[in-house]
Amino acid sequence: MLNRRKLGCWLAVGALGGAALAPLPALAQDASGKPIRFVVPFGPGSGTDTSARYFARKLQERTGQAVVVENKPGANGFLAVKQVLSAPADGHTVFIGSNSTLAVNAALFRELPYDPLKDFAPLTMMMRSPAMLAVKPQAPYADLKGLMAHAKAHPGQVNFGAGSAGYQLMGELFNDAAQLSTVHVPFKGAGEAMTALASGTVDYTFAEVTAVQELAKGGRVKVLAVASDKRVATSPEVPTASEAGLPGFEAYTWVGAMVSAKTPAAETARLAEHFTAISRMDETRQFYDRLGATPMTGGPAQMHEFQKREIALWKRIVVQAKVPQQ
Repeated sequence: MLNRRKLGCWLAVGALGGAALAPLPALAQDASGKPIRFVVPFGPGSGTDTSARYFARKLQERTGQAVVVENKPGANGFLAVKQVLSAPADGHTVFIGSNSTLAVNAALFRELPYDPLKDFAPLTMMMRSPAMLAVKPQAPYADLKGLMAHAKAHPGQVNFGAGSAGYQLMGELFNDAAQLSTVHVPFKGAGEAMTALASGTVDYTFAEVTAVQELAKGGRVKVLAVASDKRVATSPEVPTASEAGLPGFEAYTWVGAMVSAKTPAAETARLAEHFTAISRMDETRQFYDRLGATPMTGGPAQMHEFQKREIALWKRIVVQAKVPQQ
């Protein structure tokens, strides 16, 4: 069994509001007239997308430069990565990646069409959030123990939706922790996975707090647990996995910003300074608190080291949980 107490994948979810800090002259004076593009490997409504839109707004406020967000979901993030790495490496294309694209894929795929460490230059870590385990509204169980008992009684007949490779591994981790045999059903993003769950297409799913809470409040899904060491302030009624009957089970997702490694160092440094400053704003922390998320404020060097640790972690998980590589 995996040592789940040491698990940590991290997530950023989006935030809004707040006054901008004074812009740095170097980036503010960009005379090219080109907008900065944020490319997101998931669809609208995902935590990664929400975070991208918040940072886009704040970057535009700081620099006066147009910033647009483009969603490029599908193919485990490969489409978005290709779009970023094939664009001119001039500092006008930023990849808003997650634990899936920047760490998990390196463990889940035998061969990747990109190297998440060598092909990108990190700007900053952004946010993390614990995953929530939600079930379809008509589920015949009301708590986590009930789900585990049902899945054990019906091996191979219960399925879970995953909006990314990261959530797939969380599902496999859950199987290992609870000694279950359930079936993975892939989706292009958290939004699609949650829609499938609400319609009853899948039995349960893991997703970030922001993707779950509104549907839960509307009665479209039921949340059984949060995979964290403490309850989420925005959903205090939801027990931790340990409280719900699965001791030590924790899983987080994260988001970070990167540019092509071919981008000139000066451009990368300017963007990194802006991104790091935005992540440390009081308004950013306050909004993320309301979303049940936690800011991550490390700069390029910290993100690079963090990313290396995450890749090593998920590679161990793939081996220990015997997850087939693709």
